[in-house]
Parts: sequence; C-alpha cells; structure tokens
Amino acid sequence: MNEVVNCAAYSDGRRVANVEIHNINEVLRQPEKFVWIGLHEPSTETLVKIQREFCLHDLAIEDAHRAHQRPKIETYGESLFIVLRTAQINHGQRKIEFGETHFFVGHNYLISVRHGSSISYAEVRARCESMPHLLRKGQGFALYAVMDSIVDQYFPVIDALEEDLEMLEEKIFAGKPSRETTAHIYRLKRELLEVKRAVSPLVDMCNRLTRVDLETISEDTRPYFRDIYDHAIRINEIVDNARELLTTALEANFSLISISQNEVSKKFTGWAAIIAVPTMIAGIYGMNFKFMPELNWEYGYPFILMVTIGSCFIIYLLFKRSGWL
Repeated sequence: MNEVVNCAAYSDGRRVANVEIHNINEVLRQPEKFVWIGLHEPSTETLVKIQREFCLHDLAIEDAHRAHQRPKIETYGESLFIVLRTAQINHGQRKIEFGETHFFVGHNYLISVRHGSSISYAEVRARCESMPHLLRKGQGFALYAVMDSIVDQYFPVIDALEEDLEMLEEKIFAGKPSRETTAHIYRLKRELLEVKRAVSPLVDMCNRLTRVDLETISEDTRPYFRDIYDHAIRINEIVDNARELLTTALEANFSLISISQNEVSKKFTGWAAIIAVPTMIAGIYGMNFKFMPELNWEYGYPFILMVTIGSCFIIYLLFKRSGWL
C-alpha cells in the first residue's frame, strides 16, 4: 500500500508540480507556494522523513503514528496539530466504523494522515483544484475543505441511526417486547455516544480556528470554519435528540415487558383460582370420614360434580369479564 497518497505544490490556487518528500525543502523556500501532502497509515520511517522536512514536534509525530487519539487541536510553535475522528456506515455489518485523520498545518503546508476506516480525500483535493480562486487562500482553505468533508460524512451515519431508531420504535409498539430489543437499544445508545464523543470537540475546535491568534490560518479563511461549526452544532443536536428518544424507547420497552409479565401473572392467578375449586371439593371428600351424609345419597356424585363444574365456569366468566383471562 502506498503510504504517500499525494504530494503536490500549489501556487496561486493551482497545482504546479508533484513533489517528492526529499525535495520538499526546495518548495518550502518559496513563500508564494504551499505543499499539500496526503498520507495513509504511514510507517515510522515515513513520519520521520516528514518530521525532518517540516521540523515537526516529537509529541505530534508520536500521536500521528500511534493514532487512537481524542479529537483535539494543539499548537506547537508556528504549526498546528489537529485530530479528527471519521465515521462511515458499514452496510454489510450494519455498524459504524470509525477512523482518524491527523493534520499538520503550517505557514505553507498541509499534511493529512489517515488511519483506520476513512474515505480517501482525492475527491476533496480535486474539488479544491477546480476552484483556484478559493484554493489560492492557501493551506487554510485546504484544511477547511477536508474538515468539511469529514463532518459531512457524519450526516449519512446520523440518517442511518435515525432510520434504525424508527424501526426500533415500530418494533417495540407493534411487536412483542423482548431482550433482543433491549440489546438493540443499548447498541444504538453506544454508537450514538461514540458519535457524540467524535463530534462534540469540533465545536470548540472551530471556535479556536476562527480566532485571530492562529497565524497559520489566514484571516479571509477563518469565516469558513463557521460553516463546520454550524454543522457540528446541528449533528450534536440530532444526536442529543436521538439519545433522548432511545432513553424513552428503553423505558417504554421495560414498561411493556412489565405489563406483559403482569398479564401472564393475571392469567396464572385466574387459572389457579379456577383449579382451586375442584381441588378444595376433592380434598373435602378425600378425608375418609365414615359419617358423611352425601356418601349414601343416590344423586350425591352427579350433584357435587355439577357444583364443581358450575363453580369453575362462574369463576372463569368473572375473570374473563375483568380481563384476567
């Protein structure tokens, strides 16, 4: 697998040349150009080369190599280190696959490092190259374009979760409550929590990227990050609403299970009361007393049998009318 997906130099919003990593220094000396590098799960050797060419901080390189970082933005001298989590739906297994993208941003360079499940940013790069009037804003606009693409990937994930939630609600109220439904609810809650953890930090990150103290992001590029901020706020609200609905669905499922158990208990109680009548009568006549007036009566047996059946039938009707049977 090619670790260096793309490495190109841009000038005045246009791609001017593909660059080898060992020749990057020549481009960096030209202030009117910036370098955009895309890496996919690079090795230690490749990251060391990148660190040497761009004078990146050891801690940032260590985080980019290990991955499994929380979303964050950190400043190392004149460069920024940004971590975002990516997400996409695996339709075959019907689950969310998370990945990471790390960014190194300087005065004239943007480096993206992809880890795990993440869609290639070749389409984003091509779209930016088709808009040179915007790409001439430099590495700040390229960073915005990739971040915006990452955030937009969350909307299909949210839509899939909402569809799953609607199907779950129909299953709860139309079908029979079950433990499988409860397990499904907990799975959805866990996935929504993962989405929340991935998106929530974006709000503060975008606020910071719009501040004037970050010289690596040009002033005319900062307003674009408000668009990502709005998307992050919207996703957070959708996730919060979905989590509340899931909590309500879980409570409804427990309530329906409890009601179902109560219905079963009522039926057991009703049948136990019906069975108790012949049991009691049979117990009385099974005590083997010598002097019992009904024993010598010609119609004693059919009479007791009719009383037993009639009593059971009356009790059955009473329980049926009350809804216990």
